Amino acid sequence: MATALFRNAIIGIARFLVGGHPRWVGTEPTLRQRIYFANHSSHLDTILLWAALPPLLRRTTHPVAAADYWGATPTRRMIALDVLGCVLIDRSRANPAADPLAPANAVLEQGESLVIFPEGTRGHADEPAPFKAGLYNLALAHPAAELVPVWLDNLSRAFPKGAWLPAPIACTVRFGTPIRVEGSEAKDAFLARAREAVMALASPAA
Repeated sequence: MATALFRNAIIGIARFLVGGHPRWVGTEPTLRQRIYFANHSSHLDTILLWAALPPLLRRTTHPVAAADYWGATPTRRMIALDVLGCVLIDRSRANPAADPLAPANAVLEQGESLVIFPEGTRGHADEPAPFKAGLYNLALAHPAAELVPVWLDNLSRAFPKGAWLPAPIACTVRFGTPIRVEGSEAKDAFLARAREAVMALASPAA
């Protein structure tokens, strides 16, 4: 009960401050397994994208988050694991033999969905940085999962790096048309196309 109340409070506060209301531009909410992939410019991205999903989808959709940030303090870890249901990924590669995507693959193997940020870290430009290989590898390993591009609008202004509190700037979460790896499409070609699918949602008219 306490976790549910805290979850609702976080969602309510985030929406009160910056909005983050969803716009389903190229698709509709569905229980079908999906990998939502988005641009990344703020620590609010994870909360706002997850909160933009209907409550029924939140139960089976897990944001992939960096363990070095979201696991750094007891409070962040509690929010990540108990409230948002995150999958924490070790970006340090302390064990070179370990697969950093193993926790994400485990979630997909259970038939549930993911939220990922293919840039791998927060960007500082208007356009997302080149995507890393994780999205491509997950897509190949789980071809039944729909790949849904998402654009998070204004988050870099509402909660920039170094900020302590969000600014009251209206933000939007736009969900686009699902894509997939086409046949023998090369990794770099797919990642460039996936990035373009996210950027195409940047216009409010999208």
